[in-house]
Amino acid sequence: MPVAFSDRPIRLDDLDQSKCQTPEKYRQKMKDGHLRLLQLQHALKDAKRRVIIVVEGPDAAGKGGAIRRLVERLDPRHIRVYSTIKPTEEEHAHHYLWRFWNKLPRRGEMAIFDRSWYGRVLVERVEGFCTKDEWRRAYREINEFERVLHDDGTIIVKMWLHITKEEQMSRFEKRAEDPLKHWKITDEDWRNRNRWKDYIAAAEDMFAKTSPDFAPWQVIPANYKWYARVKVLRTVCDIVGAALGVKPAAG
Repeated sequence: MPVAFSDRPIRLDDLDQSKCQTPEKYRQKMKDGHLRLLQLQHALKDAKRRVIIVVEGPDAAGKGGAIRRLVERLDPRHIRVYSTIKPTEEEHAHHYLWRFWNKLPRRGEMAIFDRSWYGRVLVERVEGFCTKDEWRRAYREINEFERVLHDDGTIIVKMWLHITKEEQMSRFEKRAEDPLKHWKITDEDWRNRNRWKDYIAAAEDMFAKTSPDFAPWQVIPANYKWYARVKVLRTVCDIVGAALGVKPAAG
């Protein structure tokens, strides 16, 4: 079956970053979303299907915080969160997708990847950790990988949390000034800022080439963290709910 892609390109500079939430609306929407997602977690187990959630975005975009709020009310026995870091020597000796296969969720469970196999067409492409032939070939490999998962009944949710370069600088400076957040900022983070345009170009290529109809990219403005967290929760609920055919509980 051919893979269908949207013909409308995603331009990150065109995102409306003014969207925000009041504290009262934020708390209510998060509560409603958590109740909905908990309902869907039970339905997922009954349906014996899997959910894979991929979260990507620039450094300091709030990925970790959004994931933490997404899962905080769920049954922890049926969900796993993986933070993707530099591959080990053993992992590097295999095909780059190898280290993700053994982390795929079992039927009835969810897995969240804080960065993922898309590193091949993002950081590895930009930083030269793979050859041009390798990252160009990866678009096809990733689409085929996700097609196999989809055909087996896996529900795939892919989200890109985006912030402006100015907002990233503000968050970097706050991390550098706070002793409790020093671990969140590294020399590599500062260096990556120098290649901001390259990362944006890589991300927009990724959206264009890896957004099949069964697993399109969802791009979320994240300058305002409360808005982004609500949007992440709602996006997961909408996609999983539609895939399972489960409507929100009355009341």
